[in-house]
Amino acid sequence: MIDYALLAAVAAIRRTGGFEKAGRELGITSSAVSQRVRLLEERLGVALVIRGQPCRTTEAGARLCQHYDQVGLLEHTLNRELGFDANDGTAAVLRIAVNADSLATWFPDAMKEIDGRLFDIILDDERRNADWLRKGEVSGAISASPGPLQGCNSKMLGTMRYVATASATFMQRWFSEGITEGALRSAPALAYNADDEFNIRWVREALQLSLIPPTHWIPAPQALVRAAMDGIGWGMNPLPLVEAALRDGSLVELPPGLRLDVRLHWHWARSVQHAMSDLTASIVKAARLGLTAGL
Repeated sequence: MIDYALLAAVAAIRRTGGFEKAGRELGITSSAVSQRVRLLEERLGVALVIRGQPCRTTEAGARLCQHYDQVGLLEHTLNRELGFDANDGTAAVLRIAVNADSLATWFPDAMKEIDGRLFDIILDDERRNADWLRKGEVSGAISASPGPLQGCNSKMLGTMRYVATASATFMQRWFSEGITEGALRSAPALAYNADDEFNIRWVREALQLSLIPPTHWIPAPQALVRAAMDGIGWGMNPLPLVEAALRDGSLVELPPGLRLDVRLHWHWARSVQHAMSDLTASIVKAARLGLTAGL
């Protein structure tokens, strides 16, 4: 049998990244956290935590932590259905993988509908989020992968639409003679990080060109919009973030007006599907309002 009091220490380390912070979360000393982790590792005969800055869980540790979180969700649901007041100072954790553009637009509307649980959001690319669920490190994921994954349910949510934008002054400076190959090789672009290939894809599909523009990497969706408005570069932005700026002229759309669509799906573990039914309903509702209908 797993000692959940000991496993709580491992889960706290995964959430906080260190023994001292985990101790503060649990109301014990960091040495007590270390003792609990060591005792559980000795009982199970496997390493659970990789010491470092920050500390990380091993694969076994991650699976055990996910089990711990799922047990917490099931207990929370049972207490609620039976009318129990489980006011013991703990809260069930919803560990979810979400892409940055969803988190910057529609996903918070789903979060605000959920009471009595804490979100632990893993921020990653929509093309990789399903891997977090496949490895058992999260209970649900917003993903571009249609699925369904083994042991999981899947639902198509809608389409995130992306539009190429820049300020009028940027357009005049860099694209006064049109969106040419030469201009694209010189004009600075804006992207979230090295994995963000929306600009490359837009150039290929809109202009039938194969090139990588010089790029500023700014890992924050709202900051990317601000950078475009300030004339720092051009880039692909989620339509919900730039609709107002396009209307008031703070941003203009690059011709020929091709917009890129990414279908988003919600995947969640069947083992906690009942415990996550309200979250699933909230996600579907928020996506219906915040995304373009599935194409």
